[in-house]
Amino acid sequence: MATTLKAGDAAPQFTAKDQNGIDVSLKDFRGKKLVLYFYPADDTPTCTQQACNLRDNFSALKAQGYEIIGVSPDDVESHSKFKNKYQLPFTLLSDPDRKIINAYGVWGPKQMFGNKYDGLHRTTFVIDADGVIEKILQRPKSKEHAAEIMK
Repeated sequence: MATTLKAGDAAPQFTAKDQNGIDVSLKDFRGKKLVLYFYPADDTPTCTQQACNLRDNFSALKAQGYEIIGVSPDDVESHSKFKNKYQLPFTLLSDPDRKIINAYGVWGPKQMFGNKYDGLHRTTFVIDADGVIEKILQRPKSKEHAAEIMK
């Protein structure tokens, strides 16, 4: 299942707790370009590669005017540990009830090793300064994520 959102759509509004338990909303980023990336879980191999790629290219992304937010179903405490362990310079939002995940349509059927289950589809939304989706990266390459965003 892929998101039904497309480039040109208004990004769904959200408010959620960050790794420090502070509310963060989409409207906080009005006037800025935002990379909103969804990932399945903190401190797992592929999610860590992806986060570290964004960390390692953070200054280049910031130079192009991007803010970055990662979203997963993990809780605030898990995000705090993940952010500190890998010195991630961006915000991680906790979405345990999947309100943001469902609003962006990134939860659905998956398959691994022949097992079918429901889970989060790794997806990145690039949102412009007016809150409009500019680009959607489905199944981004974790080790090349920043390059895909800036392309």
